[in-house]
Amino acid sequence: MGVTAHVLAIDAGNSKTDVAVVTADGDVLATARGGGFRPPAVGLDTAMDDLAATLARALTAAGLTSVTHVSACLANADFPVEEEQLAAALRARARGATVTVRNDTFAILRAGVTEPRGVAVVCGAGINCVGMRPDGRTARFPALGRVSGDWGGGWGLSEEALWHASRAEDGRGASTALSRALPAHFGLPSVYALVEALHLEHIPPLRRHELTPVLFATAAGGDATALAIVQRQAEEVVAMAVVALTRLDLLSEETPVLLGGGVLAAQHPQLNDHIARLLTDRAPKAVPQVVTSRPVLGAALLGLDHVGAREAAQERVRAHYGV
Repeated sequence: MGVTAHVLAIDAGNSKTDVAVVTADGDVLATARGGGFRPPAVGLDTAMDDLAATLARALTAAGLTSVTHVSACLANADFPVEEEQLAAALRARARGATVTVRNDTFAILRAGVTEPRGVAVVCGAGINCVGMRPDGRTARFPALGRVSGDWGGGWGLSEEALWHASRAEDGRGASTALSRALPAHFGLPSVYALVEALHLEHIPPLRRHELTPVLFATAAGGDATALAIVQRQAEEVVAMAVVALTRLDLLSEETPVLLGGGVLAAQHPQLNDHIARLLTDRAPKAVPQVVTSRPVLGAALLGLDHVGAREAAQERVRAHYGV
């Protein structure tokens, strides 16, 4: 490894992209922020061109025209074949001698550990889980929603809350405070009125995410139905973590289990405390911890791993991001 080695770190999610140019000594030379990375919505070429423009701004600010390695953690890289396709597209634009593409959940994992070893469960709009070992072995899930066996995440939780609230209001289900709390959030008198407003898009579809905090507040108030939904989310988080730990032969070793994404980072006691209890029963050596670091830090650390940077370099880049 020469002193001129540089890493171009990329964390590209659905809503925003963060880029950092980092030296092999861990100094952050430049950063840039761009829009979301959504190839399924805009097409691969358009998404990559937009990403390349953000990369160019970071490289220009760093006074560089190329780097030693590009470490990219990208949304929508759900299968290895997709990572390979995205790496090929990025290789043509990123001006790096080598390029590695991973699913963006790996950035959360690496940001929260001192070595590439552990499991991360991310529960934001959706839910995903990955694990890794220093020898390069990984564990992962497709994380495409219900079609790939997933349950929950902010979008799924809001849908589940609406399902129970609707059935409570019309008599098909048990009574729940959700049938009052959910429409009240939007100033509406009934779940019927809320469903109608969502269906006709008088309330923009994306605002459905606002119902997830209402669900947690209702659970905290003691509502049995809301609490059952939250506890099922805990079960799903732990199920993914235990499977990943098992696949990597880490159940018998003290291993960090990182919890990231908006739902888990909010640290609702009804969710996070239940996760901790379940892990104690099913994976006693797992050490759960919430990660709130910016994921681009994880992409940078993965890049430093690739170029063989010393531990001091990792500490320096962590310090830059306040960790």
